[in-house]
Amino acid sequence: MIPISDDPRPAAAIAILYRDNQFLLQLRDDLPQIRYPGHWAFFGGHVEAGESPDMAVQRELQEEIGYTPPQIHYFRSDLTDQNIIRHVFYAPLLVEPKKLELNEGQDLGLSTIEEVQRGYRYSARLEENRPLAKPHRQILLDFLQTGIAMVPFAEN
Repeated sequence: MIPISDDPRPAAAIAILYRDNQFLLQLRDDLPQIRYPGHWAFFGGHVEAGESPDMAVQRELQEEIGYTPPQIHYFRSDLTDQNIIRHVFYAPLLVEPKKLELNEGQDLGLSTIEEVQRGYRYSARLEENRPLAKPHRQILLDFLQTGIAMVPFAEN
């Protein structure tokens, strides 16, 4: 568990959820006031006051897709260009994506390694290709270098 921080900068917690060498991504809404509108990105969100980053990512996953991984692991933290601390976690996705509730965003889906490398993914709901958000794509490329997502896991 990452402790609650006294750093005054805003923080976000995001999750790399993987299954069968693919990664669950959210197609963000086409709203100009949000970061990376209309781009594929990770599920997650802001860390609230008095909340640790790992608590925040689990809360956000429950709110956004109705799913909480039994275990979540810390990957890294970065300082974004907006001076926001981005905490990145990872966990296997132990349910089929069709069993998830999409409560935020336009679409969700499992992205292949080839799509991550290419930088865009097709949205079945919108029937068009949309780009991966640049920082999220880079995080995935870095994560792929670790080989963690290639380790098989037992389904529940």
